[in-house]
Amino acid sequence: MIVSRAVVTLVDDSLKMQSIQVQAFSGEVLDDIERFQQYGFTSVPHPGAEGIMLSVGGNRSHGVLVSVDDRRYRLKGLEGGEVALYTDEGDHIILKRGKVMEMNTDTLLIKAATKVRMETPLLETTHDIIDREALGNTNSVNGMRDIFDNHTHPGDSGGTTGNPNQVMN
Repeated sequence: MIVSRAVVTLVDDSLKMQSIQVQAFSGEVLDDIERFQQYGFTSVPHPGAEGIMLSVGGNRSHGVLVSVDDRRYRLKGLEGGEVALYTDEGDHIILKRGKVMEMNTDTLLIKAATKVRMETPLLETTHDIIDREALGNTNSVNGMRDIFDNHTHPGDSGGTTGNPNQVMN
C-alpha cells in the first residue's frame, strides 16, 4: 500500500506545490496529493495521465506523486541517448544524436530584454528573413538587397550616379 499507480483526475497548479486529485485503487479517489517535479521543469498533466504515488509512512491520506507520464502523447521512436520535451499538441524539442537539436512548433517566440546573440559561422534559412516592424515596411532581406544593388544618387554635375560598385551578396 506504500507504492501504487494512480490516474490523474484534477490538477490545481495555483499552489506552491502542485496539488493533484487521483484515482488509485478501484474507486479510491484521493485529494490534495502533492506532485513533486524536477527542479527547473514543470508541467500540468491532463486528466487521464498516469503516475506513481507514494503513501508517506504508509498513510494513504498523505500521498505524493513522484512521476507522471501520459502514454497518449509521449514521443516514440527516439534513439538511445536522445532526450525530448513535448506537449499534447505535438510541439517538441529533441536533443538528437550527432549533436543536433530539433525544435518543432507553429510559432517560436523569443523574448530577450537586451539582445539575442548567435555564435555560428553560418545562419541558413529556407525563406526570407523579414523585419517589417523595425523597418516600417514589408521588405524582405532579398527585397532590401535588390533596392540597394539598384539604387542611385543625384550626381554632382546633374544627372544621377550609376548603381553601386559593390553589391550585397
